[in-house]
Amino acid sequence: MTEQQWRQLIDVINGRTFEPLPVGFMAGSPWFAHWAGLSLMDYFTSEELWFQANLKAVQTFPQVLFLPGFWPEFGMCTEPSAFGSKCAWQEEELPFPHKIITDINQIDSLEKPNPACDGLPPFALKRLRHYQSHIEAAGHSIKMAASRGPATIASFLTGATEFLLALKTHPEQAHKLLDVVTDFIVDWLQLQLDTFPSIDGVLILDDIVGFLGEQDFKTMVLPYLRRIFQTLKVTVKFFHNDSPGLVCAPWLPEIGVNLFNFSFNHSLAQMKELTGNKVTLMGNIPPRDVLAAGSPLLVRQTAAAALDSIADKSRLILSCGGGMPMGASTENILALLAAAKISK
Repeated sequence: MTEQQWRQLIDVINGRTFEPLPVGFMAGSPWFAHWAGLSLMDYFTSEELWFQANLKAVQTFPQVLFLPGFWPEFGMCTEPSAFGSKCAWQEEELPFPHKIITDINQIDSLEKPNPACDGLPPFALKRLRHYQSHIEAAGHSIKMAASRGPATIASFLTGATEFLLALKTHPEQAHKLLDVVTDFIVDWLQLQLDTFPSIDGVLILDDIVGFLGEQDFKTMVLPYLRRIFQTLKVTVKFFHNDSPGLVCAPWLPEIGVNLFNFSFNHSLAQMKELTGNKVTLMGNIPPRDVLAAGSPLLVRQTAAAALDSIADKSRLILSCGGGMPMGASTENILALLAAAKISK
C-alpha cells in the first residue's frame, strides 16, 4: 500500500468522505493466483511469482486499496501449521490443515507455539523480508499484520463441528483452547509488527464467529477478540467475517474494531445501524454471483443499488461483501471503480 493510500484509509476510518468513493478488497491467494494465471501451488511455492502477481495487481489497479497488501499467507494453513497440523496441498485447490485434537481432553496438554520458528509463520515472514526492498521500490510499504482469528484456528485444530459442540459440552476446555490460540495470535501479530516497523494495522479473519448465537459469542469469543485488538497498538483494526455477521456487529466498537468486511447478505444500512456508524464498512456487492460471475453492467447496477440504499456514505469503502473471489475479472473491477465515481 502506498503512503497516500494508507492516509486515505485512515481518513475514511476517521469519518472523512471522498469523491469518488474509495474502492478496496480483502484479497488473498485465491484471487491473486487465478487473476495472474498461476496455479495455487505455483503462487505458494514461488516467492517471485507471488511478488509479481501482487505487483501486477497494484499496478493495474492503482486506485484500489488491496488489504492487507502483499500478504504472504499460505491459505488457511499458516497458523494451524504452527500447532502441528498436517497440511494437504493440491495444484489448484486451497491447502487444508488437518485437525490435531481428536479427544477434547487433549486440549489440557496443548502448548502455545512460537511463531518465530514453528510451522509456516517464519516462512511467511521470510517471504516479506526477501521482497521488502522490491515492495518499497514499487512505492508501497508493509502496513498490516494479519492472522486468522481465535475461533477459526481453534476449529481447524479440533474440527469445526467438534469445536462448536465443545462450546456447549466442554466450555472449560474450549476456553483453554481459545486462550492458548489467542496468546499465539498476539505473539504472531506482534512478531510481524516488530519485524516491519512500517506496520500500523492488523487484520483478523474469523468466519466461525458467524455460526454462534449471541450468548456464545459474548462469553466464548468476544473476550478473545477484545484481547487481540486492544493489546496491539496500531491505528487500523480490521475484522473480516463473511459468514452471518449480525451477532458480532453491535460489539465491534467495544472490541476495538474500526474496519469491517462482512457478508453481502447484510445491507449497508443494517450494518451502519448495528455498528452505530462507528466502524468503517467494506462492502457490499455479492462476491461470487456478481463480482466474479456477473457482467460489468451487473456490477455497476448492483453497486449503484447498494449505494442508493444509504444517505450517509461516510466510513464506507466500496467492495464485495466478503473476500475477493476467485474469478473476479479486470473488467468487473474496473466496473466497480466506475460505479464509485458516479456515487453521490
